[in-house]
Amino acid sequence: KIEEMSVLDLAELVKVLEEKFGVSASAPMMMAAAPAGAGAAAEEEKSSFTVVLAAPGDKKIEVIKVIKDITQKGLKEAKDMVDASAAAPQVVRENVKKEEADELKKKLEAAGAKVELK
Repeated sequence: KIEEMSVLDLAELVKVLEEKFGVSASAPMMMAAAPAGAGAAAEEEKSSFTVVLAAPGDKKIEVIKVIKDITQKGLKEAKDMVDASAAAPQVVRENVKKEEADELKKKLEAAGAKVELK
């Protein structure tokens, strides 16, 4: 059943479990990532990120609207970017702070897109 949940629903579930049991899901994830090596530690220390549109998802029109707002591009440029993301990942924004990157990712995922932070 968890596999069928959306990312937003999973995030909400994690929050509810954290509050109910008084635990934090971030500590075990960091410990699990630590054995991965120096690459994981370097990623934790990154101050700027690149938001990449990996795939447009099912709601392409919604994703186009969000891309248009984020990039301040015209409708045609936003549509071309979303269409191109079906074949290869497209960079939406570069050198953004962690908080902004997370917010952009949430907006795009809410519209149905698959997003990566690099």
